[in-house]
Amino acid sequence: MNTIITIGRQFGSGGHEIGNLIAVHYGIKCYDKELIARSAKESGLSPEMIEHQDEKPTNSFLYNLVMDTYSFGYSTSGLVDMPMGQKVFLAQFEAIKKIAQEGPCVIVGRCAEYALGDMENVLNIFIAADNDFKIANLKKRFKDITSDDKALDMMKQKDKQRKNYHNYYSSTKWGHAESYDLVVNSAVLGIEGTAELIEQFVDDFEKRKSV
Repeated sequence: MNTIITIGRQFGSGGHEIGNLIAVHYGIKCYDKELIARSAKESGLSPEMIEHQDEKPTNSFLYNLVMDTYSFGYSTSGLVDMPMGQKVFLAQFEAIKKIAQEGPCVIVGRCAEYALGDMENVLNIFIAADNDFKIANLKKRFKDITSDDKALDMMKQKDKQRKNYHNYYSSTKWGHAESYDLVVNSAVLGIEGTAELIEQFVDDFEKRKSV
């Protein structure tokens, strides 16, 4: 096993659970919220600040200037005038790159497919699902989600946030098929079945790479 798997996901589609199942199957690590602690440790930013800004878009017009500077080799520690949203993004961006250098793993969200765009041993997956499936998942996960309407509102808010964050920082489009190697509707096969499908995809990818 030598593949890094990135997972983009609609809210409620089971992306986190599927990522964990895949990681357990291969005996590798799954990074989701774990990226917060890793990014904080390596950047010096507080975990609370990173969590507060996690996968949230920014409206700062300074972003392009910041990224131009970053591309010339400056680290996050050198960009003291950067808005906090950009500091958090770059902290996670750097952490994702370092994690990928350590070996195969699963990374959920946070523009990971964009951060690892120059690596060949990466498979980029996006998990979507039917609304009924996502609503049922959310009502199981959150005690305060007691109605379908509440679940739908939460889904719309979270997906809009993820989409805006991803499309702001990345050159690819969130949820668009052309941005990924595989797009799966987890409602068709369920959480476990979707994980098994992706595992088969990974296995076939590895076989082709070894020929």
